[in-house]
This record gives sequence, C-alpha cells and structure tokens, in this order.
Amino acid sequence: MKNTCDAFRGDAYGQFKQQADDYFFIKHRNETRGIGGIFFDYLRADDQHDMSDIFQFVQNVGHSFLPSYVPIVEANKSLPFTEKEKQFQFIRRGRYVEFNLVYDRGTRFGLETGGRIESILMSLPEHASWIYNFQPDFGSAEEKTISQLQKGIDRIAL
Repeated sequence: MKNTCDAFRGDAYGQFKQQADDYFFIKHRNETRGIGGIFFDYLRADDQHDMSDIFQFVQNVGHSFLPSYVPIVEANKSLPFTEKEKQFQFIRRGRYVEFNLVYDRGTRFGLETGGRIESILMSLPEHASWIYNFQPDFGSAEEKTISQLQKGIDRIAL
C-alpha cells in the first residue's frame, strides 16, 4: 500500500495513514478502530494530477489490497481458535459498531437525512459484544492486539 500511495505522490502514504489514524479513532475508548490502513477522500485535480490520475490511483489502491491481504488469510485460515478468541472478535466487532454509529460520516449523514435505515445499517456485524471493562489476560494475543490500537505507530518499520 505504501508503494502504491507514494508512487501517486511522494508523501501520500504518510498523509493517508495519518488521516486513517485520525478518522478511525474511537475517542471515547482512546483507541483506533483497527490496526493500520490508509484513508483518503476529497482528492482533487491539481498541478500534478488530473482526475484520470486520481481515478488510476484509486484503482491501484484497490489492486494492491489482495496481494497483501490474501497471504495473511492463507497463513491463518486453518488455525484453530478458542471460544475466548471468538469472544474477543465479538468485542472488536462491537468497537466497529460504536465507531459507525457515533463517528462515521456516511452513517451519520444517512441517519440524519432520513435515508433507508436498513441500507445504512447493513454494514453492521450480525454478532457483536460489549463486555464491561474488558481487560485481556497479561501477555495474551488479545493484549498484543489492543496495544496496537494506537495512533502514530510506524507499521512500515515493524
């Protein structure tokens, strides 16, 4: 993703990563919605890029996703999981719900302008959980994940 962004504009990855950190931040939890990623919107033509360049960039971002994501899925899809890990997944899905209902501009716009409620809420997960004051076990994979839900982590250097 970094290579794709930086081929478009030299500082694009850093800028779009910062925008993701800022936009996908759950303020009331002091954590990011997920780990890593980029976010951009409102790209406009300028002295260096016309709209066809921007469209090509958006396509390139889409094409760069699978080569990085599929190997992760392939490496992990057959791993066993426990009920405890499934519960943590439901907690993380709950965070996604919180973000979408409280902060997401598209969801808020749809709800505030009388959009079709079923369509607006279609992206929410079927199963999610909220555990009061959830604290992961010390040294667990869940604790490691939560430690990564912070702004400003340099994912390239990891």
